[in-house]
Amino acid sequence: MATRSRIGIQLPDNSILSVYCHWDGCPEFNGVKLKEHFNSYEKASELIDGGDISALWTNAGWNNETLSEVGPLYYSSRGDDCPPRHDANIYDYLADGEEFAYVFRNGEWVCYNRNEFGNKYPEIVAIPSPTVAA
Repeated sequence: MATRSRIGIQLPDNSILSVYCHWDGCPEFNGVKLKEHFNSYEKASELIDGGDISALWTNAGWNNETLSEVGPLYYSSRGDDCPPRHDANIYDYLADGEEFAYVFRNGEWVCYNRNEFGNKYPEIVAIPSPTVAA
């Protein structure tokens, strides 16, 4: 079973441009990969521009073949048309959807846990620091 997430960037007018990501949306995986590999506004924007994502960080293709590069597996790479979604503000962005929601703003990633959403605003949760290989 997938842990779904939504990954977005806050634009200068405070609106959010985002994409859906199907697999491994937990802060311990997607959060870490966002901090490791998409840690600038330019890199986050490029990620979002690709549209909805099956897996944020993989070397597996749509036919389970091993790809030469590791990175996002976009639905567009199999011919689907899944452009980014635009929400007017953070409240609209968080109103419905996936278990976790990420927003790149003020130079860093913020993660919202939507698992316990109910009638309250989603809780901001910590994203673990990427581990440094020895």
